[in-house]
Amino acid sequence: MLNSMTAFAASKGALDGQSWAWELRSVNGKGLDLRLRVPDWIEGLETGLRARLGKAVTRGNVSLTLRVQSDERAGALTLNEAVLEDVLAAMAAIETRAMDRGLSLAPANAADILTLRGLLETGSGTQDTAALCKAMLADFEPVLEGFLQMRQAEGAALERVLSAQLDEIEGLTEQAAEVAVARKEDLSQSFRAALGRVMEAANGVDEGRVAQELAMMAVKLDVTEEIDRLRAHVGAARALLAEGSPMGRKLDFLSQEFNREANTLCSKAQNAGLTTIGLGLKTVIDQMREQVQNIE
Repeated sequence: MLNSMTAFAASKGALDGQSWAWELRSVNGKGLDLRLRVPDWIEGLETGLRARLGKAVTRGNVSLTLRVQSDERAGALTLNEAVLEDVLAAMAAIETRAMDRGLSLAPANAADILTLRGLLETGSGTQDTAALCKAMLADFEPVLEGFLQMRQAEGAALERVLSAQLDEIEGLTEQAAEVAVARKEDLSQSFRAALGRVMEAANGVDEGRVAQELAMMAVKLDVTEEIDRLRAHVGAARALLAEGSPMGRKLDFLSQEFNREANTLCSKAQNAGLTTIGLGLKTVIDQMREQVQNIE
């Protein structure tokens, strides 16, 4: 079974005054790149999430975002004494520095001080996060499962597309083989005519040497090896599809080999029909290469 590198999943959860929302998505990538944006105050959460993703996914740029919101009704507000002492000490230092310079500052009131960040905390701010971490990791499992199911569904669609493209490549390869056989007689006649023109135009030319050169040209224009390799590549590609993911890198390399043979076939064609088939092969192979980029 093939897996696509493109997928998305989202979900929400809540526990003891904390609510959260998951977003898990992935796109194509040469390797595995995990990017997690999760709260760092929940000890052990990021480590656990990375371990689960690392086991489930082998390739792709994967982004996981977790947004956590505290229910203000879940706990009463408390004063952070340590922060308050720091604030009062800073205020005293500022006032002393201002008096030394002959400046008069407006008096601060309690309401102004209470707006400072970190001075007031909810009861949930000091809770043990172990239970919360455990609940979130458990809640992440169905998110991950939905994400993997989408990768599999996309992969199944890709497999159908690639199979059809391989069928088309195989059909064009067989057409090329038929045209190549018919082309041999045309090349033979062309070379014989060329040999006759050369012998008429030049006196004292070694006919055997000229014939040898023309034979070498015929060998260079032979496309039997390219057709054989294209057939072999089709078989190898089908074997990889049957093997299933992860095999995207192997298929990507193989698609490059497909393209190389098609290019060589076109360069050796010397025949309108064979050139047309070669261009058709290049078109399908390019389309296949684009699809292969999505496979894990």
